[in-house]
Amino acid sequence: MNILGIETSCDDTGIAIYSKEKGLISNKIYTQDIHKLYGGVVPELASRDHIKRISTMIDSSLEEAKLNLTMIDAIAYTVGPGLSGSLLVGAAVANAIGFTINKPVIPIHHLEGHILSPLINDDSPNLPFIALLVSGGHSQLILVESIGKYKILGETLDDAAGETFDKIAKMLGYDYPGGVHIANMAKQGTDLFKFTRPMINSESLDMSFSGLKTSVNLKIKYLKENNLFDETTKYNIAKSAEEAITDILVKKTLGAVQLTGICDVVVAGGVSSNLTLRNKFTSTQLKVFYPPNKLCTDNGAMIAYVGFLRLENSTFNYSFDIYPRLPLEDIDTIYQQNKL
Repeated sequence: MNILGIETSCDDTGIAIYSKEKGLISNKIYTQDIHKLYGGVVPELASRDHIKRISTMIDSSLEEAKLNLTMIDAIAYTVGPGLSGSLLVGAAVANAIGFTINKPVIPIHHLEGHILSPLINDDSPNLPFIALLVSGGHSQLILVESIGKYKILGETLDDAAGETFDKIAKMLGYDYPGGVHIANMAKQGTDLFKFTRPMINSESLDMSFSGLKTSVNLKIKYLKENNLFDETTKYNIAKSAEEAITDILVKKTLGAVQLTGICDVVVAGGVSSNLTLRNKFTSTQLKVFYPPNKLCTDNGAMIAYVGFLRLENSTFNYSFDIYPRLPLEDIDTIYQQNKL
């Protein structure tokens, strides 16, 4: 069984093929760089770029896997959440292919793709588990009771962790996306500034990062006004910001484990590749699982894999519906409307 996965929720075009017999046999990702000019994702440009590249990437993925379309058994695509225009590109292409080759088309919730992506590994968590989903758009703690049954235990009340990294990098003069810049600078810095860690001692599992962002902004303004803003200072700011963000994420995850008694933890999303975050989890007593490094950011592999899991339990119809803002806990909305 071969599942073609299509991911177009934001500014990454992801195409992959997952085989029941062989595992992941192709994984292509194109990250749009045009958005660097604007300091963030421009939705219209994102959807146009998906249109420009998606067909060629599908052909390339099939060639790499030594398959043709007639050898594809189902097509899975990201149905939401995400940018409307970008989601429509993936939905249209997936349904067009499915109708042409008379194969099922499976809509996949983007966040479900992320939190189940570590299951692709041989060493994977047992159900139930806690998922910490941290990316540019999401920071959530999720109880994964079974595939398709999710409960939000806590989430950010404002900025996401990845978004905070991006904005702090911009304050320091670096291009979007900023997470890699912060991580690289932090390696050369020290935690000199000890920035605030909002809500870290709250009994709630919710998180907040906007106060940290404001604290960093005010510190940079002060340093510039007093001619103290040099390269070493930038490294120290990056280190202090990284320490604060990762402290919050780890502390809240430990709170979720204490609340539920579940010690298997999945950390997924773009921020899951941050080495400081991983090192802090290593120092805990938790059993922590990560996606393969190439699957931390948005990708088609996680969509193809969850499509495979879903196809084993249901039959799907064609649908051009998209859900730009569908909460994870309402995931059944997708499958109830698309099952035959």
